[in-house]
Amino acid sequence: MALIRVALLLLLIIVSTCVHVVPIMLVTLVKLVLPLRRLKRACNPLLTGFAESWIAVNSWMWDACTRTRLTITGGQDLQPDGHYLVLANHQSWVDILVLQKAFNRRIPFLRFFLKRQLFWVPLLGLAWWALDFPFMGRYTPRQIAKNPALAGRDIAATRRACEKFKAIPVSIMNFVEGTRFTTDKHARQSSPYQHLLKPKSGGVAFVLDAMGQGLHAILDVSIAYPGGAPTLFDLLANRVPEVRLRVRQRPIPVELAGGDYQNDRAFRVQFQHWMNTLWEDKDADLSELLRTPVA
Repeated sequence: MALIRVALLLLLIIVSTCVHVVPIMLVTLVKLVLPLRRLKRACNPLLTGFAESWIAVNSWMWDACTRTRLTITGGQDLQPDGHYLVLANHQSWVDILVLQKAFNRRIPFLRFFLKRQLFWVPLLGLAWWALDFPFMGRYTPRQIAKNPALAGRDIAATRRACEKFKAIPVSIMNFVEGTRFTTDKHARQSSPYQHLLKPKSGGVAFVLDAMGQGLHAILDVSIAYPGGAPTLFDLLANRVPEVRLRVRQRPIPVELAGGDYQNDRAFRVQFQHWMNTLWEDKDADLSELLRTPVA
């Protein structure tokens, strides 16, 4: 029965994806051939509108086809036309659906930094590209050691993306751990946090440097699954009783917006200290969110 349910929901998701991706691609083609930058910018609200409609349909299916409760603490006074840097912990692909459902049309459309390989995902890769999602190489230290020129490519890609984002309302999403939390990864890192992997500060620092005071605030989001981190199959099979979110709106630290994270060691240490303090707060929030069992 669960397999039939999941298959039907996946079919609905595929249909919704096709219905929304086709007009996104058509508007993108028009945008590419338009001669004036002003006319190109006029296409952005259309692209965002189709993307938000796509998320709204997915959220409607969540409400109509599952009993999963989404409980949100905080997150008042958000601006749908603002500029936010959204930081969250990462446990599952379901995190993305949770964030989209929680924030769709409450803040500007969420844009994620994606691995370059995801460009080749059928339909979705083209849609992410059309919606200006930045694609990153995510090079390993071994790859950089073999080819030092790779070290600056992701930084350059971040700066290009942020230049585009300055002209439009945007929410830049960053999973600061860089990968999904598992107990094995937690043990290998000897992470000092109970519920989190160690934060990777570089991406956050580069965005703050490139966007400067153009950002209104940081949205610090803690995602907790009282029933354990689910898979997408679990969500579609109606096996996720509740998801809990805590949203804290934090000011942009003036002293950390615009420093040279890559070359200034003192600034890098200062930035990492700030990031670690934020992560300690998040770990405490997750402990509180998980303390009460599912009703």
